[in-house]
Amino acid sequence: MNRKRFSALAIVIIISLLATAGCTGTSGTFAQPQVQPTLQHYPAVSINATPIQYAKVNGVTLGYREFGSGEPLLMLEGFGATIDSEWNATFIGILASKYHVYTYDHRGMGYSSDNNATPSISLYADDAALLMPALGYDSMHVYGVSMGSSVSQQLVIDHPERVRKLILDSVTYSIRIPQTKLLFDSINASAVDPAKPRGVHREAQANLAWNGSYDGLSGIHKDVMLVVGTADVMTPEPVTVQIAGQIKGSWLVRYKDLPHVGSHYAPVEYGKNALAFLGNNESPPYGG
Repeated sequence: MNRKRFSALAIVIIISLLATAGCTGTSGTFAQPQVQPTLQHYPAVSINATPIQYAKVNGVTLGYREFGSGEPLLMLEGFGATIDSEWNATFIGILASKYHVYTYDHRGMGYSSDNNATPSISLYADDAALLMPALGYDSMHVYGVSMGSSVSQQLVIDHPERVRKLILDSVTYSIRIPQTKLLFDSINASAVDPAKPRGVHREAQANLAWNGSYDGLSGIHKDVMLVVGTADVMTPEPVTVQIAGQIKGSWLVRYKDLPHVGSHYAPVEYGKNALAFLGNNESPPYGG
């Protein structure tokens, strides 16, 4: 996709979001609306009432939930999170109105078991790649948030055949760059905090050992959207812009004044944004 096509897509998504969500902004930056849009046409989702299911994958058992129907969409949660704590019910409900949404816990977290394998971002990516056929799919759309976006980058680099479209939310290509010092300090502190559970220690170990994804970004040939809040101090906006510049034809959406993992604060806007991207035709002939 050339630069002109990128600009056209950016305009399309801006117009769509401004029309449907009542947002204001320019250059792909959206302000949080004062009045929450109606949710009448979206199905109600109760996350905690949705049963846990299990899949044996890569030497461990991963706990997951599923919502909705349609093309499959795999959600990858962030550092220290579980499927009970990460996902906003309104956000998941909007996604599930069009897609078969799967949320799952990384190994050693929440409902998922662990083994003695050395934790790494690549190992978590392998888990995601192997979970897909265990759920009955050769490939899935992928939505990664925070650490889940790191795993998602490694997934599309190591296992490109498993990824349809990719959304990277609150993303960095490394936790060891100056812009992500607060994130690095938080993860480093968690690694040695005796009050943290073993799963969090192992996730911290994986993040601290990660060499980053920068060298592989230009080799990503998938439809990718990057989402960031302009008030994100953990994975700041300039890092997302830098990643977008490396992935040819990627979409970049900025939400004005929203912090890290903005779907917790503006679930309707984030949900509709994801649907717009996932439902858009990215292959010529356009408009066919």
